[in-house]
Order: sequence, then structure tokens, then C-alpha cells
Amino acid sequence: MTRRARLLLPGIPLHLVQRGNNRSVCFADADDCLAYLELLESASHACAVDVHAYVLMTNHVHLLATPRVDPQAISAMMKRIGQSYAQRFNRRYRRTGTLFEGRFRSCLVGEARYLLACHVYIELNPVRAGMVNHPGEYRWSSYAANAQGAPDPLLTPHPVIADLGPSPVARHTAYRELFRHHLASGLVDEIRQVTHSGLVLGTERFQRQAAELLGRRTIRGTPGRKPKPPPDNPI
Repeated sequence: MTRRARLLLPGIPLHLVQRGNNRSVCFADADDCLAYLELLESASHACAVDVHAYVLMTNHVHLLATPRVDPQAISAMMKRIGQSYAQRFNRRYRRTGTLFEGRFRSCLVGEARYLLACHVYIELNPVRAGMVNHPGEYRWSSYAANAQGAPDPLLTPHPVIADLGPSPVARHTAYRELFRHHLASGLVDEIRQVTHSGLVLGTERFQRQAAELLGRRTIRGTPGRKPKPPPDNPI
């Protein structure tokens, strides 16, 4: 069965999740996390991909990233990281076989509200998992850089972050305010479902525009019904 092509657009952020094969551990200690982040930094620069947010969990990775020019750069980046990191991991733990699932899950992210929601969703993962009480307590995420101004050469802030305030201090303060209340359960479910389905996270307007650009469906269809084609002139 032919795999459905990913929904990718240049300059449009992508939320992606890559899990360990059979949900197995892919980050056993701090050295593993440091090695992965170094590889991610190198691969993102080589492939012209801007990374905005990340979290490394025990058996999976979340990233929010934007391909600058070539939409396929995201896949090239993940392939480069996956091969190099898996080889290192297998050597270190004297194992063989696949480390990550064959295909990462992803969705296009449109508009500021959804982009910021993905930031929060990603960096709250350790809190939802019961590993820490506050995202600032977890070392292996982008929270320290995005919310507290800690140096992180891996990250390139999305322009939406610049709109949070006129100065770094103001932006970090506004960013931390996003975490005062957890995301609504409906929005968490939406992010999960859309990412798993490989579709588009955004308003109906953005979904229609993406469908027009890509020439294919960008939202989940209703079982038993043929989805309507996108309009010729999206609003």
C-alpha cells in the first residue's frame, strides 16, 4: 500500500513526533539527550530548518520546526538525525535493529494561536507525564530558552514570538504567561489527533488555503462520506 505523502509547505511550521520503535526507550540518560540535541542542531543547520521548540521524552521526541525553502528539508533532517543517533545508541547499548518508528507523525501549523499552543503543548509534555510539576524543572526541552532566556544555539524563535513583546524581557514574561493555565483538553486532543493523522492544525480558513496550495484534503473526512473539494478562492 502506497504511503500518503506528508503535508509540507515552505515557510510553514510543522509539529512532529517521532517515537521509539514499539515505544521503546530512545533516551536512557543525559548523555543520550545531549548527543541527540547536538545532532539536531547540526542537521537543522545543514538542511536549512529552523527549530522553534522541542522536548525529549524517554521514548519519543516532539519538535516544532519550519523548513525555510525546501519543504522536504524536514524529512531530510529527521533522516540524518535518525541514522546517526541510532548508530550511536546501538553501539553504546550493544543492540541491533531499528531504534525509531519508520515514519514520524506530523501536521502543518497555521496562525499564531495554534503555533503558541504547540509551543505550550510540547513543553508541557513532562508535566502531563507526571515527571515534573513545572516545565522549568525539566532539562530536556526548549522551555528554559523560550520562557527564561537561557542560551540555546539550537533554537530559532518564530516571528510570532517576537510579537509577544518589544524586548526580550517582555517576550519571556509574556511567554511564561501562556503556561499559567494548562491547555484546554479539547485543544490537546485536537493537536494529538491532527498530528497523528498528518493533516493541518489551524482555522478553517488556513485549512482551506493549505488544501488549495497542496491540491489535496487537509482535514479529516466524515466516515462514509466523500470530502468536499476545497473552494477555488479560499477566503
